[in-house]
Amino acid sequence: MLTFVIMYKFLIKPIFFAMQPEKAHYFATDLLTFFSKIPGIPSLMKEIFEVKDKRLEKKLFGLTFKNPVGLAAGFDKDARWYNELAHLGFGFIEIGTLTPKAQTGNPKPRLFRITEDHGLINRMGFNNLGAKDAIVRLKNRRTDIIIGGNIGKNTATANDNAIEDYIFNFNTLHNYVDYFVVNVSCPNVKDLTKLQDTPFLLNLLGQLKAINKTKKKAKPILLKIAPDLNNSQLDEIIEIVTQTKIDGIIAANTTTSRENLKTDSKTITEIANGGLSGKPVNKRATEVIRYLSEKSNKAFPIIGVGGIHSAEDAIEKIEAGADLVQIYTGFIYEGPALIKNINKAILNKLSAKN
Repeated sequence: MLTFVIMYKFLIKPIFFAMQPEKAHYFATDLLTFFSKIPGIPSLMKEIFEVKDKRLEKKLFGLTFKNPVGLAAGFDKDARWYNELAHLGFGFIEIGTLTPKAQTGNPKPRLFRITEDHGLINRMGFNNLGAKDAIVRLKNRRTDIIIGGNIGKNTATANDNAIEDYIFNFNTLHNYVDYFVVNVSCPNVKDLTKLQDTPFLLNLLGQLKAINKTKKKAKPILLKIAPDLNNSQLDEIIEIVTQTKIDGIIAANTTTSRENLKTDSKTITEIANGGLSGKPVNKRATEVIRYLSEKSNKAFPIIGVGGIHSAEDAIEKIEAGADLVQIYTGFIYEGPALIKNINKAILNKLSAKN
């Protein structure tokens, strides 16, 4: 494991970081796909990265997660690589954000590293091949890992018609994912964050809940929120969860804030718009988790995401009230060893208590 960590830091990561970020993403996933086809390599990857221990299991909203460390939405938008990513020790993988129709997203370049801050700024714009296309690969599921479906609206869909897009995605993916995430908080789709208004969410979530009851097996529904909400807005989120009885919250999405960055302002200005992820959002995401957990008296599960670059970051979110955690930017900066490090740290904390 130590050998791999050194290799990633001094050999693999420099190669990836020499490329434009979006190209590096596809190069890395192509490599993962290639090596996963070699007999014995998937087993070796599991041997290196997986932590098998019943104490890591988490039972939430009718699902059993083999460990609490997941991959956040955005990495495997189209359900292309979840079978291969499952070899790296994740407890669950969230695909998407998926929309009803395929869309190319925003113009390139649209993904930027700010390495001084260990962060990413993206304005991808829900680029994906569409919910129906993802089903083709979800039918080829070769892993028992829990799969979440993150759903959104097409950019061209007016907010007045947005509910129709979410319902389409929900019905289309229902038989193929284990839980749903309603994404109304991505800052990279025009006017999407306006859908975080209480009346809209009550209507949308109420309709999804009603549809869910008609299905042979209901699937958990979670809401992903922005880290930029103030306490009054977070109070409204708690009330929405209470009224609609959805299954939980994912806190939090990327931020539009650019406060306290080490990267020079000229570079940030040149990058312009986009959602910021990574270490700069860590503190705020943890604050949101703690507020929701304490104010609601832990009335609902929370998946904590935002700026997890170490085992300590993950433990901090769990202690703030997160039941599960997700990584993305930290996965890119620190490598897949981060998954194992978090799970081992959780076990160490459990052992210390006993």
